Amino acid sequence: MNSISKAFENRKAFIAFVTGGDPDTETTERLIFALTESGADIIEIGIPFSDPVAEGPVIEEADERALANGCTVDKLFEMVKRIRGKVSIPLLFMTYMNPIFVYGKERFMAKCADCGIDGVIVPDLPFEEMGELAGVCEKHGITQISLIAPTSRKRIETIAKDAEGFLYCISSLGVTGARGEIKTNVAEMIGQVKAVSSVPCAVGFGISTPEQARDMAAVSDGVIIGSAIVKLAAEHGRACVEPVQQFAREIKDAIT
Repeated sequence: MNSISKAFENRKAFIAFVTGGDPDTETTERLIFALTESGADIIEIGIPFSDPVAEGPVIEEADERALANGCTVDKLFEMVKRIRGKVSIPLLFMTYMNPIFVYGKERFMAKCADCGIDGVIVPDLPFEEMGELAGVCEKHGITQISLIAPTSRKRIETIAKDAEGFLYCISSLGVTGARGEIKTNVAEMIGQVKAVSSVPCAVGFGISTPEQARDMAAVSDGVIIGSAIVKLAAEHGRACVEPVQQFAREIKDAIT
């Protein structure tokens, strides 16, 4: 069992997402410490990209701010390396294929391993094309996280059989962002997974309140909160650490 799967042992995991470099890398660094102290079990760090096709307006605008403020992949590698000795929970990069290819996939994964990244999530890489990164991820000990969506249907079992770390279960069709109500039968999706695999299942896309987190945790192994955290960063800028920490505590309490 790798470090990512271990984060789900004997608990419902709280996975928090932050956009790297929004409003700046120093604040991102402080947010990661604050989220860890507030009970996050895994943290996803979004690498800002100019064309984030899976993201809604909240994260898309955060990417634009981060890029405008000079955030780069190398700056995020340096940030992770600075904090890795003080943060023991798994850290993941969420990114797209373009930034990985531009950087060079061998060089990218080598740097991930060097700075202490445990895994990567690449939402625009279909399951059938995961071989593009599988070899280089395995070589450097980086876990490649698979995703399933309501539209995956018959493919869910195939994806689940090969999944490592955890399976990212997309709760709603469309892009990321808070939703007033999650209508997908998440329990049915996860039931299909559990029929063929013991891989932990975490639900993301649209979860924005402690009540939604509680409901999703009841039918899964963990919840992923992204846009709600990024929205607080947008509203409060460099003063966002305390509001995010308070929100994170409420989510953790709701799923415990």
